[in-house]
This record gives sequence, C-alpha cells and structure tokens, in this order.
Amino acid sequence: MAFNEKLADRIREALMDIPKVEEKFMFGGVCFMVDGKMCIGVVKDEMMCRIDPEMEDTALEKPGCRQMDFTHRPMKGYVYVSDEGMKKKKDLEYWVGLCLEFNSKAKPAKKKKK
Repeated sequence: MAFNEKLADRIREALMDIPKVEEKFMFGGVCFMVDGKMCIGVVKDEMMCRIDPEMEDTALEKPGCRQMDFTHRPMKGYVYVSDEGMKKKKDLEYWVGLCLEFNSKAKPAKKKKK
C-alpha cells in the first residue's frame, strides 16, 4: 500500500494516549478506528478526517483542507487535509482533536450480517 508512513506515524503519536485505537488498512491507506468507529486516517499523502458535519464549512476554510471525494462524490463529514494544513504539530493536533471530538458523538457503522 502506498501511503505516507511519516504522516501515519505522526497520527499514531498524537493518538498514543487514547484508549481503544485500532489500525485498519482501507481506502488504499490506513485508518485509525477509535472505539470501533472510523476516526482519522491516511490516504496517499493526505490525512482523512471524520468530523462533525456541522463543522465542515468552517474546516473547509482552513489551509490544505478539501472535501473528501473518494467515490467522486463529496462525503458529508469527511475531509482531506494536505501537508499544507498540518505542517506544524499544533495544526495536526487541531485536526486530530476535531476528529476525536466528533468520534464521541458518531454512531458506529452497522455490522454486516454473515
């Protein structure tokens, strides 16, 4: 899988003290699940953030942020952040914090029946 390992390491470090973090490989990258819910990840060279849909317009005004369009359709509550938007540690921490804040309110995905 071709994704930015250095970015993944930065996210791992930011999530180090958070309980119940699990890594899953998806979207051709890595996703960090918190409490069994998709929270934050790395797709190619960008950070994928699951945020409160109510915060999306505000987030999109930040440098390096754009709508997630993985399926060529915008996905509400998901954004990509390029290196431009997280060069400094405090910028990365802002995005991680936004993701963790929403994670506590987010509903887990429905389990597929076998």
